[in-house]
Amino acid sequence: MATAQYTEGIGRRKTATARVRLTPAKETTITVNGKTLSDYFENEAFEKTVQSVLNVEDAGVQDYEISVHVKGSGLSAQSEAVRLGIARALVKEKQERRTVLKPLGFLKRDPRSVERKKFGLRKARRRPQWSKR
Repeated sequence: MATAQYTEGIGRRKTATARVRLTPAKETTITVNGKTLSDYFENEAFEKTVQSVLNVEDAGVQDYEISVHVKGSGLSAQSEAVRLGIARALVKEKQERRTVLKPLGFLKRDPRSVERKKFGLRKARRRPQWSKR
């Protein structure tokens, strides 16, 4: 049983985790959780976020069949997690792409996440309202 050779990359943002598989193909297709990219990310801005890595001209990106499993958080964080996963998989496949993608910020994980709520406060930093009388 022969299976297609693929390259895997993992991207994370907030609590979203994306597992990305790149398989060489005749034309680029992206499926996210079994749906097409435009069906999963209905907002065009999220689609552009995901495709921004593939549109870098100096990276020498060919056509791939991109399969993504993403879970957690919201659509915005998921789209950025998918972008990071694709970038990492591209670099894993061909190390020369790192010099092109790194200055553009595609290989940097955004470390910001929600701060935890503290005891005695309403939110992470919001204190209860103080009343003089």
